[in-house]
Amino acid sequence: MKGYGWVACSVLLVSAAQLMMRWAMPRLPDASSIVSLPAVAILPALLLLAGLGAYGVSMLCWIRALHYFPLNRVYPLLSLSYVLVWLVAVCVPVFHEAFSWHSLAGVAIIVIGLLCIVVKP
Repeated sequence: MKGYGWVACSVLLVSAAQLMMRWAMPRLPDASSIVSLPAVAILPALLLLAGLGAYGVSMLCWIRALHYFPLNRVYPLLSLSYVLVWLVAVCVPVFHEAFSWHSLAGVAIIVIGLLCIVVKP
């Protein structure tokens, strides 16, 4: 069970990183005014850096997970991050992401494909 914890940690961190960066990027000033960072851009800048840090820690967790499992067994589990990011982005109003049935169908296909690959017959 220990190895699955590393996989879960990696998936959760990479999902959180995507969401943090999605929130931060529209709120940052353009690159020309980054030298004189306005006070209102400090939180988005910190969140962007936290997202990048979460990516780094996620990679460390992933390397640790590979210690326990073969790549072909755990790599498909990374697609869970697509599902998590979509769910949070659609459900949390701050992201302003619209729900669509096509997107839901895509997420369902990802989950079905994941089950086909990971679940042993």
